[in-house]
Amino acid sequence: MDLVSAADEVLDVVDRDDRVTGQAPRGEVYARGLIHRCVFVLARDAQDRIFVHRRTASKLVFPAHYDMFVGGVVGAGESYGRAALREAEEELGVRGLPQPEPLFTFLYEGPGGAWWSAVHEVRCELPVAPQVSEVDWYAFLTREELDRRIGSGEWPWMPDGLEAYRRLRAHRGSRQ
Repeated sequence: MDLVSAADEVLDVVDRDDRVTGQAPRGEVYARGLIHRCVFVLARDAQDRIFVHRRTASKLVFPAHYDMFVGGVVGAGESYGRAALREAEEELGVRGLPQPEPLFTFLYEGPGGAWWSAVHEVRCELPVAPQVSEVDWYAFLTREELDRRIGSGEWPWMPDGLEAYRRLRAHRGSRQ
């Protein structure tokens, strides 16, 4: 089986209304700043704590940044739901997760570019074994601890993850 590099993975290119306008390799999508699709999955354990991790230093975008979501790009022709389950299982290192619940989508525009972002949530009661190629460090944090870490400014956070988290908090009101 030929292994395709991340830069060669083909993605759907979309417009500002999330309509597919073409396809291109991920490397070209990033280099040209084309709008594409991503999924964000908030994973909670049995104690309702949130999976937080630091990306590896070898990541193509925002290496060694922290994130409260697992996820990634949506492949060409792939649905948001299928990508959410695939990415959550890959990054958490588990099989047999329930289908992540779709919450909302938004167009992220900020550091790193622009992409349609589909936010999901999943309960992960399985023992996690994150991919060492993706995740450098991880822990399950309470919402209060996560909010403290964000507010302290000590950790570099994924800008799109922070935006998705802010929107999730607003989507749910004061509860999260």
